[in-house]
Amino acid sequence: MEGDAEEQSSESGGADWAELTHECLTNIFSRLTFQDRWRGTMLVCKSWLRAFKDPSLHTIFNLDPQFDPPPELPTWWTPNFETKIDSMLSSVVQWSHGSLTEIRLRHCSDRSLAFVAESCPNLEVLSIRSCPNVTDDSISKIALRCPKLRELDVSYCYEISHDSLALIGKNCPNLKVLKRNLMNWLDPSQHTGIVPNEYLNACPQDGESEAAAIANSMPHLELLEIRFSKLSAKGLSLICERCSNLEFLDLSGCANLTSRDIANATSNLAKLKEIKKPNFYIPRSVFHTERYGHWRLYDERFQTDVFRI
Repeated sequence: MEGDAEEQSSESGGADWAELTHECLTNIFSRLTFQDRWRGTMLVCKSWLRAFKDPSLHTIFNLDPQFDPPPELPTWWTPNFETKIDSMLSSVVQWSHGSLTEIRLRHCSDRSLAFVAESCPNLEVLSIRSCPNVTDDSISKIALRCPKLRELDVSYCYEISHDSLALIGKNCPNLKVLKRNLMNWLDPSQHTGIVPNEYLNACPQDGESEAAAIANSMPHLELLEIRFSKLSAKGLSLICERCSNLEFLDLSGCANLTSRDIANATSNLAKLKEIKKPNFYIPRSVFHTERYGHWRLYDERFQTDVFRI
């Protein structure tokens, strides 16, 4: 008898889980981790799958934690992996019914981004790092159809040009954050064997054009990351002159800039709280710097000539 009661209780408990209301299920799913939600809940039964697809669970799609911490994997740069990411993003866009406001992922393509542009007019955050097949075609659609964009990260996306940056700036007046970092072209060995060589060699050379696009179309920027950009002192000065609200500026790896260039350009940024300067290293002994006796003087006298491209 006791065993029968336990069995009935167990069955009853299982039935209770299966018969939870849609509202209860979505509330529970909203508290789960990304992995638990995607790898388990949708496969239990039809009612759970319906709850999983509720638009309230898909206002934010953040895959970034799945790519961290480094290092990257070579499989991430394959067509098969890109197809999987596109499929996930397209599904979330469909389930969101236009409520998606934040997207953070990597290795998607124009295919899924075009769908984002068509279906997500309320998009505010778009972070699509390391996407070799995202081009001006989809970014121009994002610019024209997602005017609420306030944060954009197109780091390591080499098929996106300065024309797209200008179009984003012109059509997205609320843009406050731009991240346009390039891979470490000073020491590409850290990417060898992971990123295809032809993509590494395609590193954008138009630092001045990108600087002009940022300066002329994004006056309200508060945070700007342009690591390993090939802009010059003239380009940086233009950015700092036109983007006077900058609070954070990351210039790590910008080899064409000296400390004097940066100091002169940023002197008028009253709101600037933090700046990251070029952080590559050249042994001082190579230049007999004891002759000068001051690291800052070495920095201004030699750094630019050594790395000028």
